[in-house]
Amino acid sequence: MSRPNPPRWLRWTLAGAAAALFCLMFGITTARADLSLGPHEATYAVTADDQIVADLGPLGTVVTDSPLPLTLGVRITVHEIPTDLSAVDAASFDALAGDLDGYLQFFDTPQRTVRTVAWALVWDALRGAAAAAVVLAGVAFGLRALLGAARRRELARTFASRTWEITAAGVVVVLVAATATASAGPEERAALPASPVFAGTALEGARITGRLAGVIDTYSSQLVETYQANEVFYAGAREKLMAAWDARVAEQEAAEQEPTPSGSPGEPDYVTFLLVSDLHCNTGMTPLIRDLADRLAPDVMLNAGDTTINGTSVESVCVDSFASAVPDGVPFVVSDGNHDSRLTTATELANRQIVLDGEIVEVEGVRILGDRDPLETRIGGGTVIAREETPEEAGERLRDVACEAAGEAGLGGFTEEDRVDLLMIHQPAVGDAALESGCVPFQISGHMHKRIGPDVVGYGVRYVNASTGGATKGNTSVGPLRDTSQMTVLRFDPERRQFVDWQLVEVTPEGEAAVSERQAVPQPAPLPDEVPDDAPGDVPDAGPARSSSASGN
Repeated sequence: MSRPNPPRWLRWTLAGAAAALFCLMFGITTARADLSLGPHEATYAVTADDQIVADLGPLGTVVTDSPLPLTLGVRITVHEIPTDLSAVDAASFDALAGDLDGYLQFFDTPQRTVRTVAWALVWDALRGAAAAAVVLAGVAFGLRALLGAARRRELARTFASRTWEITAAGVVVVLVAATATASAGPEERAALPASPVFAGTALEGARITGRLAGVIDTYSSQLVETYQANEVFYAGAREKLMAAWDARVAEQEAAEQEPTPSGSPGEPDYVTFLLVSDLHCNTGMTPLIRDLADRLAPDVMLNAGDTTINGTSVESVCVDSFASAVPDGVPFVVSDGNHDSRLTTATELANRQIVLDGEIVEVEGVRILGDRDPLETRIGGGTVIAREETPEEAGERLRDVACEAAGEAGLGGFTEEDRVDLLMIHQPAVGDAALESGCVPFQISGHMHKRIGPDVVGYGVRYVNASTGGATKGNTSVGPLRDTSQMTVLRFDPERRQFVDWQLVEVTPEGEAAVSERQAVPQPAPLPDEVPDDAPGDVPDAGPARSSSASGN
């Protein structure tokens, strides 16, 4: 007795499911992403061998079990490693030792790298699946047109009687195809013993092949000790920072409970800012920034530039790491520095940060003006002008933007209520013209790797934040701090439209932490009654500005 043909709706459902499964499998198994691994550019490709394999060329491979579902794995092809290494000895290892900082950044926040890679592969898989679906649909419509109605009915009757056989064959094909994409069998994986070197690290359980295994055996103590020292330092500093912050908050809350002259406790509703700068890829500071931001609950976070070291694509992991320190819903405003690049900017924008570009933005009711640094500095390459203007010309342009905004009422002058509230530019000297014009009352910068001010400059006030990454002048800091890390809490009074106080948060190279009392922001000389119409920023001389020369810090 012959089996009845399945109903048409079931046949179409099975055909659609098979097509969807094929497209999805194609998209997943062909997904690729060009990102980074530690200090190197790398290509990530999905496989079906249930392994994460980092291919280091002539050095060998690092193999670890994959956390992905359905036996999926990833093969990482690391670029930039010389292909003519004939031996790995002390000399060749020393040549690669400059990359240690980059690997420490990876180990500091491996979850950020994993998340970035995962999203990139997911999006590429979806694009691949969509492209396969379009091609498949095109082929189906083309065949339909070529076959004609009579031939289609004949084939439909034939395939309808064999629906279950075709379905079973399709499942077998999918399974065989998935198995065929595996690059190593179970026996080969089991033959690789786990390296004890990585115990207690993000690569625990990894297996090493090739000449790299010899390097790891020889230098493992040095590498692991460096990693562990980094972990211990920042864990201790984090604990000290939270203790210092909580103690200071308790003091402030006790003082605020004292009656005010009006007879009732309390203070105005200020806008609170948390300022960082010159992070220089020291992702060890990420958890400390995150904890401080969680405790403080700022309205806005500010970054005065130099988030990276050279602005390369492999440093995107640093931008992603620092972005993870920003509480949900809190705006993060950035003025890129001379060590950042357009690639840095693109990653910041991908993290939904507000990157200043020469226009005024309003954030939490505060009018902020700024732009990327006009210079670019690359280690080993010096400092060059990155755009068609010098730092002085950039400063004059920003001054004109601020003064134009202040004079839009067309009254031949302006009041404090008309001005930009904050100018944020990486190099302090770029803000000279704006501060001297009276069109900007407050400027924030970084770049100098030391705190300067807040000082009165012209008709405004300038504050220079030291390096939050603990970088010394002319050097970066990855690993335990080389210099004191500083962050600054600033409060803005929206009623008076001025910054009222600042508070310094420090972590020392010894792992100690301190939080200063709130200190009043100095008040500059009052604005003249009227500004001449003939030139923006042409106001009576307010004396020499305290400026800092442009350099490659």
